[in-house]
Amino acid sequence: MLDKIIDTGKKSTRDGFGAGLAALGKTHPEVVALCADLIGSLKMQDFIDAHPERFFQVGIAEANMMGIAAGLATAGKIPFTGTFANFSTGRVYDQIRQSIAYSHKNVKVCASHAGLTLGEDGATHQILEDMGMMKMLPGFTVINPCDYNQTKAATIAIADHHGPVYLRFGRPGWPNFTAADQKFEIGKALLLNEGTDVSIFATGHMVWRAVEAAKQLADEGISVELINIHTIKPLDEEAILASVSKTKCAVSAEEHQRNGGLGDSIAQVLTQHLPSPLEYVAVNDSFGESGKATALLDKYGLGVSDIIAAAKKAISRK
Repeated sequence: MLDKIIDTGKKSTRDGFGAGLAALGKTHPEVVALCADLIGSLKMQDFIDAHPERFFQVGIAEANMMGIAAGLATAGKIPFTGTFANFSTGRVYDQIRQSIAYSHKNVKVCASHAGLTLGEDGATHQILEDMGMMKMLPGFTVINPCDYNQTKAATIAIADHHGPVYLRFGRPGWPNFTAADQKFEIGKALLLNEGTDVSIFATGHMVWRAVEAAKQLADEGISVELINIHTIKPLDEEAILASVSKTKCAVSAEEHQRNGGLGDSIAQVLTQHLPSPLEYVAVNDSFGESGKATALLDKYGLGVSDIIAAAKKAISRK
């Protein structure tokens, strides 16, 4: 199956969000969009051009944007808010918790420029804690798609999901390798390759790096079961347990802090149901810095070689 996973050309996941939002504008008249002075960065212009009456520019006032979105949801609209991930979560956590999560408002918090791959903007903007923060909010769905096609599909899918959603995506051009016509199913992990020696669970940009690692491991005779965990919450526990029951060990790979991310969610599942060796590939209790996206991933332990080393360590711990 690995040989069928092919990069069809780099596209950013934020472009996938813009394409998905534009598509929703045609099919879902109740969808409205809000932005905090970052229209170009969030790729919202196509939606605005087609539906200017359904767009609200709130300026650099992210907390106010969340309150407006909650109000629009109360009135029966489906608001999609747009700004950088750092401003979508850390800056407005109180407003999200109190005005959206507590009353289970149907708001879609859409967050671009997440993680180290934000790149040159540096540590203050490279939020690495956001998935942990959002998954702890009762009733919140948390989604982190891997490429342009999957982000477009996820954007479309969350409009039909009733309840608050955190949709995370990124800045750089990235390999686009999932199907253009895919159906996105919230909470359903995707098996990319069957294997018997180790399970690798990856999310977001790290899925492609896990693909590259799995191919190199296969060349060494190590059989990898590779799974794309695009939904952090609700987590597909059945898929995780089915895989690890076969391989007996696992690796998690994410562009996020080690504490509180996907790895910790998988660890909870394994601790409760199937104690097994688990190795983390994640940022280890550190802020980032300014630099090129791929160089930063490598520097902070999220390289292909780091996934390979983690897989071999997990196997050695069986």
